[in-house]
Amino acid sequence: MNLPGRIEAVLSRLEQAGYASYVVGGAVRDCLAGRQPHDYDLCTAALPQQVEELFADYHVIETGLQHGTVTVIVEGEPVEVTTFRTEGRYSDGRRPDSVAFVSHIEEDLARRDFTVNAMAYSPIHGLCDPFGGQEDLEHKQLRCVGDPDTRLQEDALRILRALRFAAQRGYTIEPETAAALHRNRQRLSHVSAERITSELLQMICGAHAGSILMAFSDIITEILPELSPMIGFEQNNPHHKYDVWEHSVRSMESIRPEWLLRLTMLFHDAGKPGTFSMDERGIGHFYGHPAVSYDIAQQAVKHLRLPVQQEQKLLYLVRHHDTPLGCTLRSVRRKLAVHGEEIYRSLLAVKKADCIGQGTAPQNLTELLQTEALLEQVLQENSCLTRKDLAVNGHDLMEWGISGQEIGRYLSEMLNRVLDNPACNTREQLRVIFDQLQTQENHMELTINGMSAGCCVRQVKQLLESNPAVTKAEIALDSGRVMLYGQDIPLEQVEETLAAAGYEVAI
Repeated sequence: MNLPGRIEAVLSRLEQAGYASYVVGGAVRDCLAGRQPHDYDLCTAALPQQVEELFADYHVIETGLQHGTVTVIVEGEPVEVTTFRTEGRYSDGRRPDSVAFVSHIEEDLARRDFTVNAMAYSPIHGLCDPFGGQEDLEHKQLRCVGDPDTRLQEDALRILRALRFAAQRGYTIEPETAAALHRNRQRLSHVSAERITSELLQMICGAHAGSILMAFSDIITEILPELSPMIGFEQNNPHHKYDVWEHSVRSMESIRPEWLLRLTMLFHDAGKPGTFSMDERGIGHFYGHPAVSYDIAQQAVKHLRLPVQQEQKLLYLVRHHDTPLGCTLRSVRRKLAVHGEEIYRSLLAVKKADCIGQGTAPQNLTELLQTEALLEQVLQENSCLTRKDLAVNGHDLMEWGISGQEIGRYLSEMLNRVLDNPACNTREQLRVIFDQLQTQENHMELTINGMSAGCCVRQVKQLLESNPAVTKAEIALDSGRVMLYGQDIPLEQVEETLAAAGYEVAI
């Protein structure tokens, strides 16, 4: 092993003073695997006070004397040095109640979690590997040190750490260790949400996360019980080759490894078991499942304590994962105006992954690629997508005799027209539209967010036409465009009615 100069300097001083000293744990594992270690942990036969005395000419920090750790600042970098130790009981399932300093490295390595982490190296003494970690590393196998139940009961987070390590590096989990992971999964209830979330988010971003989630679904549902109904739930639909859980996992694997997107794919169809129905032909349907998936995800993320902004984005993507994104320039403009570019691109990625995870309809992916091409075309046009982009503003409308809440309604009506025909976004053309709106008060144009299927269109149409002021409603699912006909249509009442049903008047 080629060690950095500061590490060799610390080891050398300790050895010269008569204290056996080693690099231990992850750094040894990574070096043997051909990876560059991120940091180096040292352990030694010297007691903490002896380490402090030996490095009195350095800046030394008493990091954790009760556990035998001091930090020596060498060349401006911290080097942690810990005394060989054994550990007592883990009453809280996380930290040992007591530690005892020992003289031999083998005793220290016996307390560690996995064999690949229970190796030590010294330039003088060579590799110390009493539990076969190097062999397991060569076979890409993860195995607990000693009795796996004992190791996992000491700190239940090791259960998720094993899955994360296997998901990131493609290691298999040795059968006895795997069985112990399943047996001890309920102990995860004693682990803090923050520690669980950290391991879970790293795990699902691993290159081999799919196989781990399939093999250890009982552990995943231990920490996210809301996902349990998805396991083995058959879809009975020609558009889907896999059950709900396998589809979700395959979709997750098909999206780029960003935790928010991958978590979205795990939750996006969580509402399917609760919305399942079968028609007379024996075909399964899941009407309204995006809204139910949203509710389930909203409950589940409480376990994870995610940052608020990311949590809100996750829930939005789940709620709208099945909403059409447009197949014409006009409809893409409307959807882009509703979602914004960042969310639109994320929804497009979600839809692509969802399509791949179905395993049945590659032509749908072609359609999404065409939508992506339309998106790029719209963005190159530098189109008007918000009321702020209009060639007129509220002051102009006040000059034209409009005031109060009517200003916002007129601006929204103008934006709806401009989204269909960008050439209308001039002051002159918008004045023409304004005059038309004043003389044609018998209709109103809206863009509604949240419609994902024909059943949604029927529901929205029924809701709108239940208003006495509305004589007819025309709805385009692809763009979310709605045209209402009637006299003195109360916009606020329309918005409240739709919001109560889970829809949003976006423009």
